Amino acid sequence: MEIPVVNAPARPANTDQIMDVAQALEASFLAEMLKSAGLGETPDGFGGGAGEDQFASFLREEQAKQMTQAGGIGLAEALFDAMVRSANV
Repeated sequence: MEIPVVNAPARPANTDQIMDVAQALEASFLAEMLKSAGLGETPDGFGGGAGEDQFASFLREEQAKQMTQAGGIGLAEALFDAMVRSANV
């Protein structure tokens, strides 16, 4: 009788990959917070029209990435610590 081999889920090879994922999650969170705060909304009186509305999300995402790279709000570090503990890296 052969016993089937079940592969364990793949883990990131090193902590740099884990930190990259944690920072991406923080950037996504910050982009949503910036959207909720109204960043990138077209002004009522004078604005860029439909083009501005379409590209506002790119602006928010890039600003969120820059905020995260500059230190962010500490969410990436908390996520990193939790992921390292759960992966036993």
